[in-house]
Amino acid sequence: MAAYRALDFFDIDDMFSEEERMVRDTVRSWVSERFLPLVMEHFEAGTFPMELVPELAELGVFGSNLPEQYGCAGMNNVCYGLICQELERGDSGLRSFVSVQGSLVMWPIHEYGSQAQKEHWLPKLASGEAIGCFGLTEPDAGSNPGGMTTVAVRDGDQWVLNGRKMWITNGTVSQVAIVWAKCEDTIRGFIVPTETPGFSAPEQKHKWSLRASVTSELVLEDVRLPLDAMLPEAKGLKAPLSCLTQARYGIAWGALGAAQAVFDEALQYAGERIVFDKPLSGYQIPQAKLAEMATEITKGQLLALRLGRLKDMKKMTPSHVSMAKRNNVMKALEISRVGRDMLGANGISLEYGVGRHMCNLESVVTYEGTHDIHTLAIGAELTGIPAFR
Repeated sequence: MAAYRALDFFDIDDMFSEEERMVRDTVRSWVSERFLPLVMEHFEAGTFPMELVPELAELGVFGSNLPEQYGCAGMNNVCYGLICQELERGDSGLRSFVSVQGSLVMWPIHEYGSQAQKEHWLPKLASGEAIGCFGLTEPDAGSNPGGMTTVAVRDGDQWVLNGRKMWITNGTVSQVAIVWAKCEDTIRGFIVPTETPGFSAPEQKHKWSLRASVTSELVLEDVRLPLDAMLPEAKGLKAPLSCLTQARYGIAWGALGAAQAVFDEALQYAGERIVFDKPLSGYQIPQAKLAEMATEITKGQLLALRLGRLKDMKKMTPSHVSMAKRNNVMKALEISRVGRDMLGANGISLEYGVGRHMCNLESVVTYEGTHDIHTLAIGAELTGIPAFR
């Protein structure tokens, strides 16, 4: 098929600055030229192309919206959103890799860490010298992270951590983990170098979603850390939840990238596939499907852009993010299912991207807050009555 053609039905491109368009187009070209030729092989093998990490660092996508003083790009949040969009056009696993590194590892160190922690870790993470992971979710504590059983106990001049974390992106390939644990009647965050004795990160296999991504369990068995391993400003459940807000922001943009990839492939396929002597795109039902897909993508683009502008003005709230993540991911998942249907049997082949995106989005709609949990978050904001319990 022809080269990728991004949908811009409402001329939203005109609403971006020159820098924002340049950042988007640079990452778009890299994904097309360097990542997409490899993704089918890695999705099938269940691996992530770690050889591309130096190139990702060179692009400046790790912690791209953090200050330049730590080796980061210092971009605005709309640039970061567009980066996530283009990365997820390649694969949700690629966006997850970058999102975890920036939003869930670098951001909490920058937001809650000591100056020494920032100076030690942020340049290494920005350059890709170190890869990080974020340990919050547990086998029995998903939507209710406050139910975690991982604990940190002080023993003299050390912290001793014990517990397990599940569904951790990048865990097996990381050099550092941000681990959240119950500690002295509250929840605290710890920077855990992965070579620390007692720490292990066995990879979780047999996935049919996010296959081009490393997913791990974290096991902490009497992991001893110095007292300065704690993030000094992170106290209570609000701290890890604020990290998730940063990651969900990127997901709201990223899902649009997957949706646009599916739409473009379905549109091109429908124009080339001849059925009863004319292109599939010449029939009413396929046109109705394409019109609905294009409409939902356009609505999602406007939602994400407004969210980004609010974030840059420091007016974004967690409920804003919940609405954007909830809407854009679910619509992207629905679009991927329709796109898979339009490609017929070809839709299940890795020669095409629609089936891969469809499988990935089944995970994206679940992680970083399920669709239902975000529904309740919005409901609580509207009514003032939490309905979680």
